[in-house]
Amino acid sequence: MQPDTRYAQSSGAAIAYQVVGEGETDLVFVPDFGSNLIYAWQSPYWPEFYEDLARRFRLILFDKRGTGISDRHGEFATLETRMEDLGSVLDAAGSREAVILGAEDGCAMAVLYAATYPERTRALVLFHPNAVPERGEEVDEELRRLREGWGTREYMDELMQFANPTLYAKGEQDRVWFANWERMGLSPTFAYALNRAHAETDLRPIMPAVRSPTLVLYRHGAPAEDQALEVATRIEGARAVRISGTDNGFIFESPEIGDEIERFVAGETPAAVPDSVLATLLFTDIVGSTVRAAELGDRAWRELLARRELARFRGEEKDTAGDGFFATFDGPARAIRCAQAVVESVRGIGLELRAGVHTGECELHDGKLAGIAVSVGARVASSAGAGEVLVTSTVRDLVAGSGIEFAELGERELKGVPGTWNVYAAR
Repeated sequence: MQPDTRYAQSSGAAIAYQVVGEGETDLVFVPDFGSNLIYAWQSPYWPEFYEDLARRFRLILFDKRGTGISDRHGEFATLETRMEDLGSVLDAAGSREAVILGAEDGCAMAVLYAATYPERTRALVLFHPNAVPERGEEVDEELRRLREGWGTREYMDELMQFANPTLYAKGEQDRVWFANWERMGLSPTFAYALNRAHAETDLRPIMPAVRSPTLVLYRHGAPAEDQALEVATRIEGARAVRISGTDNGFIFESPEIGDEIERFVAGETPAAVPDSVLATLLFTDIVGSTVRAAELGDRAWRELLARRELARFRGEEKDTAGDGFFATFDGPARAIRCAQAVVESVRGIGLELRAGVHTGECELHDGKLAGIAVSVGARVASSAGAGEVLVTSTVRDLVAGSGIEFAELGERELKGVPGTWNVYAAR
């Protein structure tokens, strides 16, 4: 029986979701590239997988923004916006804490959510996560072919032979179903945007910030096996488990997955109070014009930042020191756009600001943030020139698909911070 479909409101978009089962533990499934909640229940494959999970957990399903029956209007959403959609779905479903199960492309959203909201993540389960971004002419050519061929039987058959050769070999009926599944899940434009973002996103700097119990599922012989095993080495305490099958895609092809997740969750207990959290840090500082700043008074320009731009981009003020300003965000794209808006807004009142943005793991001490990530953000800001918004490579790699452009400034030494850091100017 197909469950009732509801919609969660998230930043102007309606995100379709369903709740199946009545287990004591919530499990939310973050699907791979495309999905469709209606068509899935009419397929010969997904219902058995969903029902098995629903017998063990209170299962929460959803179609990501731009896919399936969720809103498709507007531009492609950044990873942080899609992560926010996940939070909105959990809120709408009445879930305070959940096991996050991500598949392929969905692993990026799952990892970022677990690192950012450890208090809401019971455990993290990843099926064939990606570790290393893919860039270059060969990737560009593959994405061009995807954009031009998406939806055609020729391209769908080629894609299926690479990602799901087991299903392809079953026969024509299964090939038709696969082609229709992909078409129902993603339009050509969103298929291109989602795959490009997936190829360019680098979560390696974020993975050590995950503190939730983590299970990595992989298939021996699958093209993504090595990537999955590398992810398991980058998340502290992660356990890698081999499951049946040899295909990259379609998690439902391994019938033992429900057993593996249930066994893992039963034996793992997360920390009651997280002592670290992933955050995006924004530091600003006045460049020169200290006389003008004194004329205006600290309160005038800081209120301009806090009340207008911070509220607009959902930042949280953490501290002010001298001419500086420190705020945190749950996503780097919003932090960059806030910094750019701040720089422009104060220029109109005769001030020049510089800004730095970094995303990293921060230690929590009585509600305050500390650690090397804070130092990196502050030093990046201090190395910026008037009107510049500088970011680290971690930030750049997390905003793939946002439309924000960067100029590479090369490696820099940051005072008091070990090693050298790649720095970019946001445009």
